[in-house]
Amino acid sequence: MDICLITGSAGLIGSEASFFFSKKKFKIIGVDNNLRYFFFGKNGSTTWNKKRLIENCKNYYHYNVDIRNKKKINDIFKKYKNKIKLIIHCAAQPSHDWAYKDPLIDYEVNSSATFNLLNLTKEYCPESSFIYISTNKVYGDNPNKLQLVEKEKRYEIKKNHQYYRGIDETMSIDSCVHSFFGASKLSADLFVQEYGKNLGLNTVCFRAGCLTGPAHSGAELHGFLSYLIKTILSKKTYNVFGYKGKQVRDNLHSSDLVNAFWEYHKKPKKGTVYNIGGSRISNCSIIEASQLIEKITKIKPKLNFLKKNRTGDHQWWITNNKKFMKDFSSWKIKYDCEKIIIEIISK
Repeated sequence: MDICLITGSAGLIGSEASFFFSKKKFKIIGVDNNLRYFFFGKNGSTTWNKKRLIENCKNYYHYNVDIRNKKKINDIFKKYKNKIKLIIHCAAQPSHDWAYKDPLIDYEVNSSATFNLLNLTKEYCPESSFIYISTNKVYGDNPNKLQLVEKEKRYEIKKNHQYYRGIDETMSIDSCVHSFFGASKLSADLFVQEYGKNLGLNTVCFRAGCLTGPAHSGAELHGFLSYLIKTILSKKTYNVFGYKGKQVRDNLHSSDLVNAFWEYHKKPKKGTVYNIGGSRISNCSIIEASQLIEKITKIKPKLNFLKKNRTGDHQWWITNNKKFMKDFSSWKIKYDCEKIIIEIISK
């Protein structure tokens, strides 16, 4: 069987990809040692998802390996070699705040480990597709320099602005504050591009907005929508970091993202970059999301508004998917925010 190697396989995107590509008749090699527990504690643990994969995902084989462990990762690539046809690199340290606390570990996980995976791909399976889950945080706080209009429940951009339909890949990644997390992810992003453009590998960076879905182990420091729903359902207080709760996020369901991976794998390109997100179809502010959850659950949210925002955090982000949709015209977003929230609540 062709092999799909997935790092962070017990996480939101990794588990979605594991089930999806197993159904496509791939043998799944899942690499995940539950670093989310180390980063975020009990709320972030993916043990439950690992169990779900082992019990229900056909052709899934789990390796409890830290992606920073060069020897053990090398052994996996050496064992399967060119049977590996697809690599989906989801494993990461995903939090601004955590990266500030320990930027060295953040860099080792996000950048150094990615560089090692690229080298192993080049050595053992150079014809495979290498899909890297990057982030819109590679643009730093440049989106915050847009001329935003404050409305009752959200910040918005004028309809005649070039980015009204969403931010595309033309936005600069320079002259801004990235946060240490944004910088480490950008470093890896650039290496992924170079291994495609310079060395001819089939590499792609998906610069994602907020990714979400029922398989998300949301925590306060990462997983906005999942954690917001979890907090409201438990009738606890949700801390809103700055921007009056009017900061706008687009939300892409993990299923929609994994379907984009499939489209890319069928027709891979070398060293390309795509912004990917909920776009104008699926976006909301924290206030709008909390009100929508209240409407569905009949539970009144408890929001604690803090004045200080997170370093490098976006005040407004909506993704423009036009580049990806031009190259892969059959891909469509199936989930909007309401549908996502209803599904998370029901699970």
